[in-house]
Amino acid sequence: MTHAPGDPIRVEMTKWGDRPHWEFDGVFLGSDSYGEWLGFPAGTHNSRPGHAFDSAVDAVTLVSRDAYWVATFQGPGLWCDTYIDVTAPPTWDGRVLRAVDLDLDVIRMAADLSPTDPMAKVAGPGEVVIDDEDEFLEHQVSFGYPADVIAAARASADELFDAVQDRVAPYDQKAHLPWLEELSRLR
Repeated sequence: MTHAPGDPIRVEMTKWGDRPHWEFDGVFLGSDSYGEWLGFPAGTHNSRPGHAFDSAVDAVTLVSRDAYWVATFQGPGLWCDTYIDVTAPPTWDGRVLRAVDLDLDVIRMAADLSPTDPMAKVAGPGEVVIDDEDEFLEHQVSFGYPADVIAAARASADELFDAVQDRVAPYDQKAHLPWLEELSRLR
């Protein structure tokens, strides 16, 4: 199915073994050489079993074909500016994007992160971290990740860390800006 700018989409993330995880709705923005871009305006309702919240800022997500990740770039005003979920390669089922979350996250903290923000315990302003390594190790056993999935997830997290740290496009804090503008225009 071909998506057009402005088409409504849904994201359904699961954990390994088809365990429910995050679900939320957004809009298809378009595509470029990096992949397909999705938009999620401030106020988007995000839910998973046992937890829900409405997003505080606009965000755009990059979905790259055949990659072990889904990258989200936050608008100003949040504790992080880049949040990349390491996932099995995402797939489209009509207007639903599906991906299996493999625990690891590559996060760049906001440059203006307040030292009083609870997330400042994770890393300082502008720092890049790989989060949830303990969960990844635990789920390898409890969820039974296959060896090739473990290797691909680990390699993806390490490559993403370097790319975000070195500000390689699309993690240069510029590539996503036209897509945030497109999200604003579509609203």
